[in-house]
Amino acid sequence: MPSIHLTEAEIRTLLEAIFQKYGYDFRQYAKAHIGRRLTNRMILSNLKSSEELHSKVMKEPAFASQLFQDLSITVTEMFRDPQFYLAVRELVVPILKTYSFIKVWHAGCSTGEEVYSMAILLKEEGLYDRTTIYATDFNQHALDQAREGIFQPDAMKEYTLNYQRSGGKESLGEYYTSQYNRVIIDRSLKRNIVWANHNLVTDSAFAEVHLILCRNVLIYFDKDLQDRVQRLFYESLIKGGLLCLGSKESLRFTDADHYEPIDKKNKIFKKKYGSKW
Repeated sequence: MPSIHLTEAEIRTLLEAIFQKYGYDFRQYAKAHIGRRLTNRMILSNLKSSEELHSKVMKEPAFASQLFQDLSITVTEMFRDPQFYLAVRELVVPILKTYSFIKVWHAGCSTGEEVYSMAILLKEEGLYDRTTIYATDFNQHALDQAREGIFQPDAMKEYTLNYQRSGGKESLGEYYTSQYNRVIIDRSLKRNIVWANHNLVTDSAFAEVHLILCRNVLIYFDKDLQDRVQRLFYESLIKGGLLCLGSKESLRFTDADHYEPIDKKNKIFKKKYGSKW
């Protein structure tokens, strides 16, 4: 099969059509990311031109749904970047302990591995019972998987190593059961998690939260969309609230008026008191 190349104009036309017909807005995602995902789906579906792709997306909702899964961001694992979770234990937890009730927003939660990681960490630090975690994503299929809390056992060896490196205080096996060749997260960890469909591209700010985690999602957005989402986070945080980004992301120098770094290496920032956007 000859190589497939989609021009920026073809990608732009398709994304506009998707938004108009289905309401999913990928128009400000990084074009390189979108191009790779579209090309891969064309190869898998034996489509040879942008016209074929466009027609199939518009006429076949099932295919369109599969494409939306392709375009969404689902790279995740339990206790991903263990040093980050160790920094949360050492630097974030002492701040959270000063609040009688804690709201955490995990934006772009994908299939939930990192949400359950945070739930485990908060439980071990004695904070889970007074915490509500709002775990959001626009990908309903991923949210449904996350809500179930069922994972493949072959991933648990790596997850266990991550957990140990992150300062885990128990055995990771205390938080799940294994049966029928699957791993099921303990119900006690699900009790204070609210799963919700929320689109960072189009939806509004959350009610005031104490901690926001959005790790390695912004890298898939263009500059304008990154700025919009950063403002969304800023407006959602209480004064003194904490923002945690991914290892490949950072605040722009203009955000220095809004945040102070808690841990630059692990991308943990604190909203400044009295700051205005």
